[in-house]
Amino acid sequence: MLPESAPFTAEQRAWLNGYLAGLFAGAVEQPLSSPRAAAEPLLVLYGSQTGTAERLAREVAQASAEQGFAARVLEMNACTKEELAAQKRLLVVTSTWGDGDPPDNAAQFWALLNSAEAPRLESTKFAVFGLGDRNYSDFCGAGKKFDTSLEQLGAKRVHPRIDSADDYDLLIKTWMESVWPALKNGHMAGAPTSHPPTKATAKQFASARLISSRNLNGAGSAKETRHIEISLAETGLTYEVGDALGVMPANCPELVSEILATLGCDGEEAVADPCGVETSLRSALLTQYEITRISAALFEAIAESRRRGIALARPGGPSNGITRDEFTRGREVIDLLLQFPESRIDASEFVQLLNPLKPRLYSISSSPRAHPGEVHLTVGVVRYENHGRARKGVCSTFLGDRVKPGSMVPVYVQRSHGFRLPPDGSTPIVMIGPGTGIAPFRAFLEERQAMGAGGRNWLFFGDQHAATDFLYREQLETMLANKYLTRLDTAFSRDQSEKLYVQHRMTEHAQELYSWLEEGAHFYVCGDAKRMAKDVDAALHQVIQVASGRSAEAAIEYVAQLKSQKRYQRDVY
Repeated sequence: MLPESAPFTAEQRAWLNGYLAGLFAGAVEQPLSSPRAAAEPLLVLYGSQTGTAERLAREVAQASAEQGFAARVLEMNACTKEELAAQKRLLVVTSTWGDGDPPDNAAQFWALLNSAEAPRLESTKFAVFGLGDRNYSDFCGAGKKFDTSLEQLGAKRVHPRIDSADDYDLLIKTWMESVWPALKNGHMAGAPTSHPPTKATAKQFASARLISSRNLNGAGSAKETRHIEISLAETGLTYEVGDALGVMPANCPELVSEILATLGCDGEEAVADPCGVETSLRSALLTQYEITRISAALFEAIAESRRRGIALARPGGPSNGITRDEFTRGREVIDLLLQFPESRIDASEFVQLLNPLKPRLYSISSSPRAHPGEVHLTVGVVRYENHGRARKGVCSTFLGDRVKPGSMVPVYVQRSHGFRLPPDGSTPIVMIGPGTGIAPFRAFLEERQAMGAGGRNWLFFGDQHAATDFLYREQLETMLANKYLTRLDTAFSRDQSEKLYVQHRMTEHAQELYSWLEEGAHFYVCGDAKRMAKDVDAALHQVIQVASGRSAEAAIEYVAQLKSQKRYQRDVY
């Protein structure tokens, strides 16, 4: 492959890569008198926050060589409009971050596609493979957006978009088998479609012992945030600060019993688990299937195909009906079953209409140097009422209520490739972590302290009330007194008449924050993607404008440079 610094245009680079790949392959396998045909250039773009989509993109590129392609792999932000315009064949592998947004290393590329400078792509054949989480309403939202935008720019889709959850390793192999001949032959695909969830998952879990669980909030708080400590002894698991811990929960037994009673089952009925192994219905509902969020298949089986009293809106039809999303919003499987008690679904059919139970990811809040053999989590326990029923977060109440010290928890480590401390311990860092977003920054501070790193550390933390919701207050104030934490700015939203958030503290200290950035500081954000992360991003742009006198456009470019230099990193959910 040609190095990125080679002085060629995108079109020249693509041609030369293909020519050289074919030339060297032919030199090894065939005599010079019978040269092998040059490989066909292919660009594989990825958008990846945790590294999974990047890994898959590189696997695609590696597999393409056996199919006669000379592939280049780039993160989306590294693809210029000239290079994009020169592509004849393009594959996109992207995850979704937050509420349907592209990953940070794809945000600039997304902006390019939606700008007046976006090139026309009538000569480009493409296909998109999306990764996502079915717990979000905009499942694989980034993949859908890239797929639509490329088509609108004139590119020709040669394979329907694939939307995958935990089944991506299996699905991408199937996807590639169809994509290679489509890229070669130019067969055009129909409209993009979401791939139905597969039932099996290849995720491997280790059994780890829960050491302790304590409430971090004070008496009278409206919140319950648990500090969870788990032993990794004998699991073989290791982690770095910035990683996440995947936890496979079990469902609430009371909810399982209510579903069984509503179905008219005793729980001993034989059904298949997601891997096709026979088990009891009760066991399957406790540990194998998602029993809160209503799957599309279950909704359609009960409410749509059986037409039991719900006026549904249909594409191109009358607008007086409700959509599936509107009906299922805030409701769970039990609500659907109770609304249609006359529905009698066979136990085996019922589980086939459910999605597999998925692990939940939590940002690790400990340093392995400070707590050898342990991993700590900071978990906000979810409890609320909706549609007249008490609701519980599946994994948060599993960890907060049902798992007792000494019990075993199925876990795995999710490596982070885009949320790491700077390699130089003298580099200053700025951390924005309200609520449970404090988790990775507790880990960062512990790690820097354990390493004796000399870099300055500035933390912005916020929650509702200082008296009851100042998470890890004693530890943070001790670090502040000992100079391991250089600066701590807090924002407690309910302690004054007007709400105050971390982004307000940022703009209050715009000049100093900007000076830290100018001195090379890395800027980190962890927490809610829908509101907080977007508000913090807007505040960062405002800080740069106010403190430096830059225009709005120049501030956008400044932030883009921070991202390209890996100095602006986010762990948002």
